[in-house]
Amino acid sequence: MHLTRFTFLLWVGFSSAISLSCTKEAAEPQVETAPQTVLVSSTLVGEYSPIVLAGRVANIPLAGALVNYPIRVYKLTYTTRNTDGQAVTASGAVLVPVTSQAVPLLSYQHGTIQPDEENRAPSYYSQSSEIWSAVSVLASTGYVVSAPDYIGYGASKALPHPYEHAASLASASADMLRATREFCAKENRALNKKTFLLGYSEGGFATMALHKLLEEKHAAEFTVTASAPGAGAYHKTAFANYILNSTQPLNFLSSYVWVLDTYNRVHGLNRPLSYYFNQPYATQLQANPFGTVPQQAQQLFTPGFRQAVLGSTDQQLATAFRENDVHDWQPRAPLALFHGTADDYVPYFNSEDAYRAMRARGATQVELRPIQGGNHFSSAPMYTLQAFAFISQY
Repeated sequence: MHLTRFTFLLWVGFSSAISLSCTKEAAEPQVETAPQTVLVSSTLVGEYSPIVLAGRVANIPLAGALVNYPIRVYKLTYTTRNTDGQAVTASGAVLVPVTSQAVPLLSYQHGTIQPDEENRAPSYYSQSSEIWSAVSVLASTGYVVSAPDYIGYGASKALPHPYEHAASLASASADMLRATREFCAKENRALNKKTFLLGYSEGGFATMALHKLLEEKHAAEFTVTASAPGAGAYHKTAFANYILNSTQPLNFLSSYVWVLDTYNRVHGLNRPLSYYFNQPYATQLQANPFGTVPQQAQQLFTPGFRQAVLGSTDQQLATAFRENDVHDWQPRAPLALFHGTADDYVPYFNSEDAYRAMRARGATQVELRPIQGGNHFSSAPMYTLQAFAFISQY
């Protein structure tokens, strides 16, 4: 069976580089009614042979040997809901192995895409996209891969991307899964009943939010077989305290400005930027939200904002953080948390906190898989290999 071969090659070919570590009652699922149809359109992007796919991973030992089927890549557009509840047309890519066998469905959530990097969104299927090489090889082993662009990219690029907003990342990804299933039915592409979830960085956070949404609200529609989120900022409340307590340089503060801007807008806080940021940065960020900011938290953030968060006196903002915490719930499907132990962008404690909270709730199939010594960027290739191996055993 090709999945067995996939597992074997991963563990044999990369074993020397891989380092793995080996209550409360859960709430009953609350079923939400899903829309009957969400698929709007499908467009063939291209068909790619095993030779071509193997060539894209030629720099990774043995990875080319995993290629099995040609794949066809399609751009889908579909209907989903924006953060204000309004219906919008979104997009994504679906990667389909050319085989008559019934294969699993896999949802792949991409990491952070800056506004000037639009062509990295999955539906463009460009060489700079995360799904171009290793994810395409994964599809070739026998998965239909559903890769949402998220709101703010592709067909919905005129809208602001709700960066690190759990509910909309999850719903856009779930609706892309629905669109993919509708597309496969329309094209007579056979799917089995297994559904897997992968994603790293913002994609790891989106994967966790999606897993939670599917199990708690749509368990009758989708059964998650296994998920493997990587390096996500799952514990937003603790992350805020970590940042605002820090006296060390933090190289990710420009991204955190984006998080605060999203929560300020989406959660209806509507504070002026001068509430969050010292001058001249508040004025500069008003003109360019993605401008350069200092790496010292005390230099960037106002004393009032810092004290309000650290002293838990800003209840509206605390609620916004809490509504985006996705670390404390009980997954039913196997879940492996991958994270570099030296991650200086999304600290490792996010996965530790999730593991402890889930185990405390009685989750027996959650695992913490540290990538020893890896930072946020050096851990990404290892995450891909380890996560593929993890899901392949199911």
